[in-house]
Amino acid sequence: MNHGTSRRIRVLAAAVGAAVLIPGLAAAAPAAAASPAVSCTSAKAGLAAKLQKDITAALANRAGTVAVGVYDRSTRTTCSLRATSSYDSASTVKVTVLATLLWDAKKHNRYLTSTEQTLTKAMITQSDNTATTKLWNQLGLTKIKGFLAAAGMTKTVPGTGGYWGLTQINVTDEQKLLQLVTAKNSVLSDNSRAYILKLMNQVIPSQRWGTPAGAPSSVTVHVKNGWLSRATHGWRVHSLGTFNGAGHDYMITVLTQDDSTMDYGVTTIQNVARAIHKDLVPTTAGTALYTPTSTPREAFVAVPPQG
Repeated sequence: MNHGTSRRIRVLAAAVGAAVLIPGLAAAAPAAAASPAVSCTSAKAGLAAKLQKDITAALANRAGTVAVGVYDRSTRTTCSLRATSSYDSASTVKVTVLATLLWDAKKHNRYLTSTEQTLTKAMITQSDNTATTKLWNQLGLTKIKGFLAAAGMTKTVPGTGGYWGLTQINVTDEQKLLQLVTAKNSVLSDNSRAYILKLMNQVIPSQRWGTPAGAPSSVTVHVKNGWLSRATHGWRVHSLGTFNGAGHDYMITVLTQDDSTMDYGVTTIQNVARAIHKDLVPTTAGTALYTPTSTPREAFVAVPPQG
């Protein structure tokens, strides 16, 4: 990329999430379709129909484009909406970066260095972009693509030119990633999975919005969010969450775009999340429900072009 081109590309970070604005490029968008319906299946009688009804109701009268994935091992329940539509990843790709690093370290029979531990903690718990860029560049596209192949994330396309926030993701692949993180498998070691979950459980309070909203106190929350504004399709706001405890083991992915503001996208995600938690984990009147501790602010920090 020459210097003239570099000057024409403007990169913005929303708060400390990956926010990349490239005015000259058309943003990837889900294929136009006539309002697809939420689809659910379950081994538990009546649960699929209830989830389908409640997720649909949560999305009623909400502008924007929303993709949803739910998987509950406890009741063999799945729900999906626009599961194969592609979205710019923003900071949700940071879970993939961490998983790739751990997968590669396992292949070489080594532990993470102290520097890598510092970078990964900042990347996940604070959504630090500088740390992410260092790890992304250290790994390189070959290793990242290698992990995606091993994970079966066949439709995820890493961002090029160092723009990791423009990695193309969909609900299907993100749910595959969360399933790998939450159950024994041959791709990620048990220690690697525990490390990912530990960091996702330690995300700073101001970034613990999204899929955790409405989770009962009986489950442990693990989350990673992403937010990004571009010249087309407005705000993308995404949330990945896994939840386990008291006999429950489930994961939720919600991807959105065409949001008018970041807060609008957050509200959409939290409406969906509350419906899902309520249906999957019935609670008593005295059960405490998770409420995000703060409202995310639309702060911008300029960063130079990556790559």
